[in-house]
Amino acid sequence: MIAQRTLDHSIRCSGIGLHSGRKIQLILHPSAEDTGITFIRSDLGIKIPATSAHVTDTRLCTTIGNAETSISTVEHLLSALAGLGVDNARIEVSGPEVPIMDGSSAPFVFLIQCAGIREQGKAKKVMRMLKRVEVSDGDKRCALYPAAGFKIGYLLDYDHPLLRNRRVEVDFSHQAYTREISRARTFGFLHEIEALQKAGLALGGSLENAIVLDTHRVVNEGGLRYEDECVRHKILDTLGDLSLAGMPIVGAFEGERTGHEMNHLLVEALLADPSSYRIEELKLDHSEAAEVSGEQVQPA
Repeated sequence: MIAQRTLDHSIRCSGIGLHSGRKIQLILHPSAEDTGITFIRSDLGIKIPATSAHVTDTRLCTTIGNAETSISTVEHLLSALAGLGVDNARIEVSGPEVPIMDGSSAPFVFLIQCAGIREQGKAKKVMRMLKRVEVSDGDKRCALYPAAGFKIGYLLDYDHPLLRNRRVEVDFSHQAYTREISRARTFGFLHEIEALQKAGLALGGSLENAIVLDTHRVVNEGGLRYEDECVRHKILDTLGDLSLAGMPIVGAFEGERTGHEMNHLLVEALLADPSSYRIEELKLDHSEAAEVSGEQVQPA
């Protein structure tokens, strides 16, 4: 049996919210088997499960919520939890969004590794793809389909000299999430950021937490962490968004020019067609389990 995983102990950090510019306190806690990932607005005492049914907005980031409140920019933290194979956790957030940190998931990976990962008493459940599920909108397209293990392929194609027809595929049975994906930062264009800030958005955005591009180059003094960092960040976002299906997926994702909205529509299409997948307990050896959960950190 491959066991479900949670954190070994609680751990906290703080950071700035990308859109509000507010200082946010974040605490990660262990959680019992079969509880999944749950967010709590600690300033309000309101729980929000990290599931597709609770997605309320996909503009600029992924937001989950209910009739009472919401939490935005959840995708980077969810990506880190999925990439490290954490099935169950309780996450306290003191404000309306998860802190942006450096714009990647690497700070959350570090936080999870510091907390430690503990195996639990029940088997990990996975969603095994049985047939292709696809959504499209003009030249935007993404799909999930049967494959061994888990891999994500993504085509980025913006009208910018550094971002035209850039494709990356990561096969998590052979490539480590922490090394290949986690350090990739969110990105934006200088003229768009200026417009967003004038509109009262992206108030916490800076060169410290995003790649910023002008009409022809990267503005950040340190340049890129990966040659194709922007594409890798799209893969990082995708993994976080797909985790809202509620469990790891065994299969392959292919995306072209898509973002949070299309990812959400794809997960909704998947869940709406029970014939497209089978839920099963993972009963493989540990090397095969890494294909599903992204990366196996040594449990405590």
